[in-house]
Amino acid sequence: MRRYGKHTDEDDVRIRPNRKGNRPRTNIRPKHEDAAEGFVLTIDRGRLTVLVEDHTITAMKARELGRKGVVVGDRVAVVGDLSGDKDTLARIVRVEERSSVLRRTADDDDPYERVVVANADQLAIVTALADPEPRPRLIDRCLVAAFDAGLEPLLVLTKSDLAPADEMLKTYEPLGVPYVVTSRDELADGDAADRVRERLTDRITVCVGHSGVGKTTLVNALVPDRQRATGLVNAVTGRGRHTTTSALALPLPDTKGWVIDTPGVRSFGLHHVDPARVIHAFPDLEPGTEGCPRACSHDEPDCALDQWVADGHAEPARLYSLRRLLATRERREGD
Repeated sequence: MRRYGKHTDEDDVRIRPNRKGNRPRTNIRPKHEDAAEGFVLTIDRGRLTVLVEDHTITAMKARELGRKGVVVGDRVAVVGDLSGDKDTLARIVRVEERSSVLRRTADDDDPYERVVVANADQLAIVTALADPEPRPRLIDRCLVAAFDAGLEPLLVLTKSDLAPADEMLKTYEPLGVPYVVTSRDELADGDAADRVRERLTDRITVCVGHSGVGKTTLVNALVPDRQRATGLVNAVTGRGRHTTTSALALPLPDTKGWVIDTPGVRSFGLHHVDPARVIHAFPDLEPGTEGCPRACSHDEPDCALDQWVADGHAEPARLYSLRRLLATRERREGD
């Protein structure tokens, strides 16, 4: 049955209204050329604290960004209410190109990458000399991640009042990694904070370490007016308790530098790192690979690194650490 007559006019045709509005859908997205520039300071349950000019605002990710993630350290474009007043909310409509990305996975078998921070240029690996005991393997993994991301590493050894730093420094001396040794008394009177602050000036530095090493205590000493909660080491397990639950970027007083405090990590997986690049994190060993056979795994009888270490060019512990990392990667790839 025909709904309209033979000589219908366009005015006779009924248009079914769009339930979502009368504006037709389009793939063309606004460019937001008038958006303000912002710097992501922290994220809490989908709400982002963003620095815009000289004040902070609360924002959320715009739907048009889709699955694109936003992390601490990102430089973003924001629109909406930028006053920062209570109960106001802006929208992040664009994430600018990142200069660096620090990633990790839960372990070497986990393909899911977790972006720790964006746009940092220095990684401070914070390790206690005692209480809890230092974990050199975790330090090595952080070094691998730093070199892979293009970040300059900085080794910060805390609690030197409980144990000497000589052995640890001897292990990492061939790497040429800059370091700062601190004690709890020095942090309290400000001397240690001043030495660390010199290394952080004019940089965006992310602090990484497992729980209980004094990472947040160090950040509190660097930025006294922004005190974060700290915790004690568990007397039974020897591990620290998580007190920092989210990453937070803080400006260093009287400098142009930033320090980013992050939650303590139990592990630092390297699933995202090509095993062939792991050797780059061991500059004391890398020259010794020139004599290796083609496609050497660096853990076979003909590997030239054994002779390189035997000749005194590097510490045996460094070769052991490299091979332990590579063995972990090989087990993952063989699964």
